Parts: sequence; C-alpha cells; structure tokens
Amino acid sequence: MSGPSPEAIALDASLWDEPTTGIGLYTRWLAKGLEELGVEVTRVGARHSGQLPRGKISRSLFTLGPLPRLLTGLPQPLYHAVSNFNLPLTRVPGKALVLTVHDLIPDLLPETVSRSFRWQFRLWLSRSLRVADRVICVSTRTREDLLARFEVEPERVVSVHLGVDHVDQIARPDSAGLAYLAALGLPKSFVLYAGALDARKNIELVLQGCERLRAAGRPVTLVLAGQRWFGAGPLEKRIATLRAEGFDIRPLGYQSTEVFYELMRRASVFVFPSLYEGFGLPPLEAMRLGIPTIVSTGGSLPEVCGGGAIVVRPDDPVGLANEITQLLDSPERSAHWSAKGKAHAAGFSWKRTAEQTLSVYRSALSGR
Repeated sequence: MSGPSPEAIALDASLWDEPTTGIGLYTRWLAKGLEELGVEVTRVGARHSGQLPRGKISRSLFTLGPLPRLLTGLPQPLYHAVSNFNLPLTRVPGKALVLTVHDLIPDLLPETVSRSFRWQFRLWLSRSLRVADRVICVSTRTREDLLARFEVEPERVVSVHLGVDHVDQIARPDSAGLAYLAALGLPKSFVLYAGALDARKNIELVLQGCERLRAAGRPVTLVLAGQRWFGAGPLEKRIATLRAEGFDIRPLGYQSTEVFYELMRRASVFVFPSLYEGFGLPPLEAMRLGIPTIVSTGGSLPEVCGGGAIVVRPDDPVGLANEITQLLDSPERSAHWSAKGKAHAAGFSWKRTAEQTLSVYRSALSGR
C-alpha cells in the first residue's frame, strides 16, 4: 500500500497499565516496533502513564467522553484503537481512524461472556466499523468472521499477524521468583496450559485427557497458569474435585511475566485446545521457546501454528492423551516437534507487524 507515511500517531493505550493480557502485550510491542521504524507514538488513555492518561475514569467512559475532544486537539493525523471496538462513536475532524479487531468471541460464543458485554461488543463494534478508515484483523480467520457477520467493505479490512519474538527479551525470574518456582516442587516433566481459565479455552478437554492418562497408568502433572475469567466457577470446582481424587493438578493463577515464561520454558509439553482463537499467542510463544505444543483446530490456531504444532480436535480427549503420552515417552518425537515449532515461530516478528501496520496507516491517510 502506498500513501503518506505518518511521522507520529496517537495510540490507544487503555490497557498499558493493566495486568498483562494479549491486547496489552500487542499494544506495547506494536508501539515499540513503530518507534523503531521512526514513528513517534503518543500514548492515549492509559490509567496513569503516557502523554494523555485517563486517570480514574473507566476505559469506556473515557472513549465515549473526553477522547474525541482530546484527539481533536492533537497534531497527530491518525488514531489507532487496539481493543476490538473502542473507537469514538463519531468521526473526529482531521483524524484518520484505525481499529484492531482481535476476535469476535462475544458474537461467536455468546455463552462465554456476560450478556451486557455481548450487547456492548456488538453495538459498539458495529459503530466503530462505520467510522474506521481501516480495520486490522490479527488473522485471516478473524477477518473472514468479521466480513461474514458485520457490514464492512472488504477493501477496508486487512490481516496483520502478531509477532512473537518478545519472548527472546523476557528476563529470567529474580531470586524471589526462582524461590517461588522451587517451592512449587514441580517434577522434571510436566504438562502446561497457560492462559485465562476461560470456558472458551476448553481446559475441560485437558482434564479429560489427564483422567484417561491416569486410567492407563500414565499419570501426569498438569500446571495451569493464568487468571480466572468469566464462567471459571464450574471449571474450578471440577479441578478441585480431581485434586481431591489425587490428580496432580497445579492451578497457579496469574503470574508475573518472568515467572509465567519460566514455567513455559520448563514445561515438557504445552497444551492449548481452545474452542476458538482470533490469533492464539500462547502456543506460538511456547513454540518460539522450543516447547512441543499441542493445539486444537479451533479458530485461527491451524493458521497461526501451521505445521509447527500437533493438532487435535477440540472434542477428542483420547487423541490429546495419546499425543501427550508420545511426547513424554519419546525424546526423539519431543525434539522433532521442538525444532518444528521454533522454525515456524521464527516467521512472526514485531518488526514485520509494525511494518504492515504502518502500511495500513498510509492507506488510511491516503484514503480519507
């Protein structure tokens, strides 16, 4: 795409100061990549950091209230909202508007979110698509889902994959983090799931796989690293029941960045059998770190993980158990998938994400 190249842009930083999520990570590393390309990034709407923090006001109220006025007064020609649907409700004079859509989970899997959020998502996203000059989707699958379910011209919607090379720069845990990991007493071999305890993530399949492995005389240690999420209650009860029956399941909750990735580095197998993903960053991170990875056929996972991960159906606990067994029992198979995963993940860099995003900015500015 050709067009004027912005020397500066305003970026939605509403998740910058919050506990790290996929969108928050995307915001930080996209900003870094853009700055390395020479683009000055003004961070707008973080809780307390950046050039224009929102303070104590909620993210939604900030976007609906002060944001349009603030953008009108900024010299930057473009504003990029990164959180699925959070553009102002009306055009901002003199500004090109870009929106990143990560997934359509509230629309595709409505039972996995609250009813109020589902309505907010659909109505606000519909409006954001009308005012956006360009829309970035983080995968081809998300783009296809968006075009199938919402009214938006295909030529305004572009797929741009995320990077994964940020894991190379994550420091090892400090002494306190290492002491915490040692206190866990994890065995040398364990299976890891990393992500939110979200019904959509299909962790139940992993639990069923563990039941089959134990019944076959091959019990495993399962580590769950991630914060609880909407609908986590039944899953937590199920985990508690299995632990009471003697299953070695370690629900660790939300972890610091350094501890989170150290757990990933130490895992023997990484499992991520999600029912749907708009991108699916955790398995790609595990692949980048050389951890043999098993994913499902859900959403964009086959697109993103390609031939670098083992794929099972999201309703096949027997297949999952068999794949875990083979990886744990065969060093040769484990090494094979480690190498394949690293080779595939090498194609996803934040520099490339920033370059392609900058191309979208140029198109948005030239098309106004």
